[in-house]
Amino acid sequence: MSRRKGFSLVELLIVLAVIAALIATITPVALNAIKKAKATQVAQNLKTLASALENAAYVNGVNTDSDRTIRRSGTTTESIALADLGRDIKGSEYAVFYKHDSDGEYTVKVISLADAAIGQVQTALKDAFTGTLGNGDLVVSGYQPLTGTGWPATTPTTEIIAYTFTFSVY
Repeated sequence: MSRRKGFSLVELLIVLAVIAALIATITPVALNAIKKAKATQVAQNLKTLASALENAAYVNGVNTDSDRTIRRSGTTTESIALADLGRDIKGSEYAVFYKHDSDGEYTVKVISLADAAIGQVQTALKDAFTGTLGNGDLVVSGYQPLTGTGWPATTPTTEIIAYTFTFSVY
């Protein structure tokens, strides 16, 4: 009895079943890696915006007017844009607010509206916290927005990830 060359249906189905099992095993790992990468990116962007704002205040100085606003340069009143402070930072996903006292101490809140797992963001950036805009979790009254109105398009129930820090300019 001669056998034809090729694969039988059973052999083909077994190979397909093995491939399906491998895909089912690897998919959760790949999705977890993507989530972790996004959370790391958000944490890094929060930290980058914080450091860049602090550097801008030190390098450019602050105006001597009564509001001590951080500006792009000492001679213009043009505000700093988020795109100028960091690479790959979308203005639609981040907002920066700050306030100061008469001694030159600044308190800055950097907010992300990006969809990322807060637990993983907090692993990368220990001081990050989460909340919603409508429940008073993030109080920005008394703070000035770094650019324009400060907020990208949001709703009061939008979940945010925020990072707060302070520094002094002498």
